[in-house]
Amino acid sequence: MKYYSVGKLDYRLLEKLLNLNPINDPRVVVGPRVGEDAAVIDFGKKYLVAKTDPITFTTYRIGWYAVNVNANDIATMGATPKWFLATVLLPEGKTNAKLATQIFKDIITSTQKLNITLCGGHTEISYNIDRPIVIGHMLGEVKKDKLVVNSNAKPGDDLLLTKGIAIEGTAIIARKKETVIQKEFGDRLLKRAQAFIDRPGLSVVADALVANKTARIHAMHDPTEGGIATGILELAKASGTGVVIDAEKILCYEETKQICRLFDIQPLGLIASGALLIALDPKDTKAVIAILAKNSIPCTRIGKLTQKTEGLMICKNGKLVKMPTFKADEITKVL
Repeated sequence: MKYYSVGKLDYRLLEKLLNLNPINDPRVVVGPRVGEDAAVIDFGKKYLVAKTDPITFTTYRIGWYAVNVNANDIATMGATPKWFLATVLLPEGKTNAKLATQIFKDIITSTQKLNITLCGGHTEISYNIDRPIVIGHMLGEVKKDKLVVNSNAKPGDDLLLTKGIAIEGTAIIARKKETVIQKEFGDRLLKRAQAFIDRPGLSVVADALVANKTARIHAMHDPTEGGIATGILELAKASGTGVVIDAEKILCYEETKQICRLFDIQPLGLIASGALLIALDPKDTKAVIAILAKNSIPCTRIGKLTQKTEGLMICKNGKLVKMPTFKADEITKVL
């Protein structure tokens, strides 16, 4: 019997499982699909966009993570995050008032910053877990003509990337392996890497909403577990396209490079919240990059979408090779 590694379920198995669930309600505009970030339901004049996502790789500022990661997936559909519910599972024998209060403060502060209302959820102390787990459920809304669905991306589209890759993975490893990194690189690099969740930051809400106001965006996807390589695979899967990526155009911060070298892991496969993939007509590329720059959001054209038959390719050192795939996020080799 085959057993799977920690992380996302193999997308081929996931597709089979999702196919067991027929969607008979005509108001469900976007149901569960590989490569789509959230569900979309027709609510009259607007669409309601719904997402749920747990935080499992880290406990540091876990309430903050839960809000921002779920808000990202709402924004990639072109929607504005509005309402948040949280299921907070706390470990037996390790939970005190300080821990519970800090998680709630992080959730409340984060929702207020994004103008989101915390409107419900559930909290319990549960057995057989060794750390807090927060499962977020985010709702948002979007005008019908501004909905972004990844299946709308098409061959010939440019593919843009905001900020850089492996931002989240860099920050998590810098927290978890603080002593090793400090000994190898010193305090300055360590502190910069630990601060990655705020600078350059894990939120892509502004990235997505600014881009969607500027041009007709065909697709947006925030790569998370499995890194930028898995994010590109998921977008291509949703849209039925291939892709050609220029490796030299992908921004990888120096802190990320150093940490990945130290632990012998690949940045392309390291959890990547903080980056946003955008597919759009090439005629709109310059305008979107320019408006994002005005909002202090770096953005680069990293490649283009191609016909599905051309596969997923990446150009490295002048040679076109197959895009690497990752059965599990590279962070699992470190934690």
